[in-house]
Amino acid sequence: MTNDRNDILAVIPTYNNEKTVARVIADVRRYCAHVLVVNDGSTDSTAQILAAEGIETISYAPNRGKGYAIRRALRHAGEHGYRYMITIDSDGQHFASDIPKFVEEIEKTPDALLVGARNLRSNNMPGKNTFANKFSNFWFRLQTGIDLPDTQTGLRIYPLSGIRGERWLTARYEAELELLVASAWAGVPLCPVTVRVSYPEDRVTHFRPVMDFVRISLLNTVLCLLAAVYGWPRTLFRKLLR
Repeated sequence: MTNDRNDILAVIPTYNNEKTVARVIADVRRYCAHVLVVNDGSTDSTAQILAAEGIETISYAPNRGKGYAIRRALRHAGEHGYRYMITIDSDGQHFASDIPKFVEEIEKTPDALLVGARNLRSNNMPGKNTFANKFSNFWFRLQTGIDLPDTQTGLRIYPLSGIRGERWLTARYEAELELLVASAWAGVPLCPVTVRVSYPEDRVTHFRPVMDFVRISLLNTVLCLLAAVYGWPRTLFRKLLR
């Protein structure tokens, strides 16, 4: 059942997910009237699949990273007058049928950034993902004072008015965490939404445990320093003005 809101753009960033991207597009189209795929320099048959689907697409080469893809999508959404942007991964782990939950929630909290919350104790959750998420959640709480159950999920809805003008330090996997921290410091409400997750056998993941762990650790080091001199003082000042 497609929602009839014209102010929401669903975005599917993809990189070499030829086995799952068409299925994800079909599922998302059932719930969103406006869908955009950002082809982040795929070298497989993704481009041909997108052409056959007749889907609105942003494509470029070479691969620049998920953070860069989201940045391009945010710019596109803002330029075309959308109020919200939903992101969903192209590897098939998310259920597009959870999207109505997000739409229902933004009607209650229209200025919030909604973050999908997966069950980290699920039997089919890869161990490396569970560890990375718990690690990320700890540092996010330290940097913002906010306890989110899942800071790594790709299923989110962004209020465009709340994140315009933010400067990004990173452009790859860890950029989604940076965007959450920056939004929290800017006073954007962050709300979890319970979602389901599945890891199909034909799923292709680009999560690299060692390299991504190093990148996230470096980012967290910088964010902790920024939290001390900027994030926490800004949050305290905002609370004093209430």
